[in-house]
Amino acid sequence: MKMQIIFIAVIVFACTATPDDKLAEIKQAQQIVQSEPILNPEGKTIESRFATPTGFTRKPCSEGSFAVYVRSLPLKPDGDPVYFYNGEEKRSNKHAAIIDMTVGDRDLQQCADAIMRVRAEYFFYRKEYDSISFHFVNGFDATYKKWAEGQRIGVNGNKTYWYGNLESDYSYDTFMKYLIMVYSYAGTASFEKELKPKPLKKMEVGDVLIQGGSPGHAMLVVDVAENEKGEKAFMLAQSYMPAQSFHIVRNGWSSGISPWYLISDVVNIIETPSWSFNPGDLHGF
Repeated sequence: MKMQIIFIAVIVFACTATPDDKLAEIKQAQQIVQSEPILNPEGKTIESRFATPTGFTRKPCSEGSFAVYVRSLPLKPDGDPVYFYNGEEKRSNKHAAIIDMTVGDRDLQQCADAIMRVRAEYFFYRKEYDSISFHFVNGFDATYKKWAEGQRIGVNGNKTYWYGNLESDYSYDTFMKYLIMVYSYAGTASFEKELKPKPLKKMEVGDVLIQGGSPGHAMLVVDVAENEKGEKAFMLAQSYMPAQSFHIVRNGWSSGISPWYLISDVVNIIETPSWSFNPGDLHGF
C-alpha cells in the first residue's frame, strides 16, 4: 500500500441500467482530489492510520462505547497481506489494512463470525458477560455466561441443548472455545435477526451491513466521518470465505488505497470489492 492523494468516491447505481460509457463518465466526475494523503503508514489504529477525506471530520463517540472500541481496533503493519485460516496468503490488493485479530486454524471465522467476535470481545473485556449471547440458525440461544459457568452445548440433528456441570471458568481460552461453537452453528441468517434495521443516513461506527443467507455476507462499519453539510463517509471491514484475516477494504471504485465510501453517492447499491449491498441492509445493535 502506497501513499496516495487521490480519493475516488464509491458510485452506487443499478449496473444493468447504465451504459458502459456513462459509467466511465460518472467515475471520472466523482474524483475528489485530497489536499493531504489519506494514509499514514505508521498509524497503529484505524484513527491514526487513515486521515478523513477533505472537509470531513470524525465525530467523537461516547467514552467506553462499542463505537470507540471499534475505532480503536489495532492494525497490523502497513502492507501486511490477508491470510486464510490455513496460513495461505490471499493474493489480493483490495484491502487497505489488516486488523490485528487471529483467524484460527479452522474455516470458521468468516464474515458474520468476525463481527460477532469483535462484539463479544468488547463485552468480555468489560466483564459484561450477560451481554454476550448469539442465536444459532435454528434459534437456540447460546449465552456465554452459561458456558463460562460450566455448561456445554450438545447438538443432535436439529436438537440443540445444554448439558454438563464443569467448574466455572471465565478465562480467555474458554471464551474462545465458546466462540468456536458459535461460529459453527450461527451465521449471517441468524445474526441478521439479532440486529435492527436503520436508515443509511443514521450510520454510526459499529453498525453492520448484512444480507442473511447461504451464502450471505456481513461487513462492520469501523469508522464514520461527517462534513458540515451532514454528509457521511464510512469505512468497512470484513472477513470472507474461506475464513481469513479481518481486513478493511478499499473503496470498490478506487484504484488507490482509500478505504472511504460516501453515503451521498449511494443510490441503489453499495458496491464493495467482494459484495454488493442495498441501502436497506444497514443494521445496528
